[in-house]
Amino acid sequence: MDKGALLDRLGAAGEERLILAKILDRAEQARNRSIPAATDFLSPAQLARAGDLLRLAGFMDYAALGGYETAERRLLLFLPDWLEAEEAESQSPIRCLRAAFREEYRLTHRDFLGSLMGMGIVREKVGDILVGPDSADLIVLDTVADFLLQSWDSAGRAKLTVSAIEAENLHIPAVSCQEVRATVSSLRLDAVASSGFRMARGKAAALIESGKVQVNWRECVKPDKLLAAGDTVSARGFGKFELAQVGGVTKKGRTSIVLKVYV
Repeated sequence: MDKGALLDRLGAAGEERLILAKILDRAEQARNRSIPAATDFLSPAQLARAGDLLRLAGFMDYAALGGYETAERRLLLFLPDWLEAEEAESQSPIRCLRAAFREEYRLTHRDFLGSLMGMGIVREKVGDILVGPDSADLIVLDTVADFLLQSWDSAGRAKLTVSAIEAENLHIPAVSCQEVRATVSSLRLDAVASSGFRMARGKAAALIESGKVQVNWRECVKPDKLLAAGDTVSARGFGKFELAQVGGVTKKGRTSIVLKVYV
């Protein structure tokens, strides 16, 4: 099946179609030229769609790398026949940087992202930005790392001292989440989202139908979609939660659940 037909079958259009077409190009480059080929960094939603496309196209020899185990933004590194998955890190184009600043400036993720965009660094060249009290660790592509080391000196009102670090020295913030126990009438998306986002079920259903809700990083507009333990639900402007556990049925016929709500 040719590239256009694959993208049509997936229903890809607009900017997403361009991104997925580039991913296919990288996969074909690795296969045809027998060299490792990497994409730019992808968001979780883009990674999910890329996975759907690559399964459809029969490309399965790749690794998703983000600089550390729980990274959210990752790139895909396509592997030629001579490269084993366990050795993918040795061919990774990822570099890690630390931007130190004086603690009183209290810089945020937005400060760093805005500074990078102001320097002409597009979002696809930057992975996760891990902000601490007096420094931020960034995962970036090697194509922009040297430029940032030489030229990046401020974010917001703060002066930066930027240096290269090894991945094992990254300062990875602890994930903050709250455990919520609830009972639901069913495992329908609207019922669970009502508990996860703390809103009326009707409002949750309307939010889903508006296209603002993703299940496992894929848009879902069906309030009656049934969820299972391990599913992640997110909504723009409302946050993210995981259906961590599904328990038994109460005497009133409701299902007990445990949600992990990220805060």
